[in-house]
Amino acid sequence: MIIVWRQLGKTKVKKKFSKSDLKDFKKIVLRKKEEILSDLKHISDDTLRKSQKEASGDISGYTYHMADVATDNYDREFSLGLASSERKSLYELDDALKRIEEGSFGICDDCKSFITKIRLKAVPSARLCIKCQQKREKK
Repeated sequence: MIIVWRQLGKTKVKKKFSKSDLKDFKKIVLRKKEEILSDLKHISDDTLRKSQKEASGDISGYTYHMADVATDNYDREFSLGLASSERKSLYELDDALKRIEEGSFGICDDCKSFITKIRLKAVPSARLCIKCQQKREKK
């Protein structure tokens, strides 16, 4: 399928993704979602469902040393930070699935050109083409 864009009197011809391509991208997004959900479950099981004593592996009846408590708290906060980052990725993947269904998947939010297949395979939740992403990162 071919889409014709008109900008300031110039005509650009761009190729839209086929149904087969979109189906492949949907599989990639769903696979990444499964990985993230598995990671979140693992973080949750290791961090949130264990007491400090269980997490540290300490089975003695002695009180904790302050340094051990601080290390355990740091580890727990680090794991929760990872979980928060994973949840953000999950939301971005859900948004990518929505864009696949709506037909706007793979279109750059800034310049409205198509994002390359290689980029979308590496980062299926990408909303910007490489040029626009680089421009944003420079700012």
